[in-house]
Amino acid sequence: MHVLDSSAFIHEYHTDNQTASIPMVQSELEGEHAFRFDAMEGAGMHIHIPAEGTVEKVTRAAGETGDADVLSDTDTRLIAAAFELSGTLVTDDYAMQNVADHLGVTVEAIAQDGISEQRNWTFQCAGCGREFDEQKDRCPICGSDLSRKNPA
Repeated sequence: MHVLDSSAFIHEYHTDNQTASIPMVQSELEGEHAFRFDAMEGAGMHIHIPAEGTVEKVTRAAGETGDADVLSDTDTRLIAAAFELSGTLVTDDYAMQNVADHLGVTVEAIAQDGISEQRNWTFQCAGCGREFDEQKDRCPICGSDLSRKNPA
């Protein structure tokens, strides 16, 4: 089962495997891309709504990898759907790929190169330079903004 992100519809992704998506993906699409979603649904694409417990699991995983701030609700629920369906997530989104990899979900990239390694981001204070393993709204030491930093 291939679970399709909006990029699959935008880039006219084709597969002979069974497909699935979530209703929130359809709402992200416009014009011919939305028609492609409707056509695939009419041809048998499964529409899946993941359980809230699975969505929470994905949210926790995104916090562990440092991707929580860049994933939309749609992204999180799409990863949850792929996890529940034991499917392959079809997306070009690097943060989604990173979290999916962290959860053991297989990923297939479409128009971009996929991730080459999983990353657990750190966060660095713009003021005092301290680094933190988890994202916070502001630095607890000096109150400055934190930015995501590649741990490599």
